[in-house]
Parts: sequence; C-alpha cells; structure tokens
Amino acid sequence: MSSRLSKRLSKPRPTRVWADQRGVPVAFGRVEVETVREEWVVEEGWWTGRPLRRRYFELVLTDGRDVVVFKDMLSRRWFKQRA
Repeated sequence: MSSRLSKRLSKPRPTRVWADQRGVPVAFGRVEVETVREEWVVEEGWWTGRPLRRRYFELVLTDGRDVVVFKDMLSRRWFKQRA
C-alpha cells in the first residue's frame, strides 16, 4: 500500500463532542458548531463478527474549521475522522 493511500485512510482518533438530545453535535471540544454541513450513516459487516455502525457529521465550526466526526453506535464513543 502506498504511503499516500495510507495517509488518506487514517485511523480515527477519539475526540470530545457535545451533542443535543437528538445526538447532533453542538460543540467540538470547546468550539461551537456553526452548522452541520452533512450527515450520514454507515452500517456494514453486520453479517460478520465485526459489524460497523457509525453516524457521521461534517461540521463547520465557529472558528472556521471544517471537521468530520462520527459516533460509533456500538461503543457510543465519538471519533474524529481525517480525510
């Protein structure tokens, strides 16, 4: 695997996200979310012993950053995903 590809498929890192009652992020760390640009769900591997269920959000923060986070629906933990 080329180093370029491995960088693109970086390992998600645990992060702190504050969400509202519907589970939508309102803050990333100490920075408020200005808007949710996109939201999607990934469910795969349900037929294996290692299913994957994630709810992704592309966020625009009040400091101008654009970040992608997801909540692992099995562990209920938040992660930052770098593209």
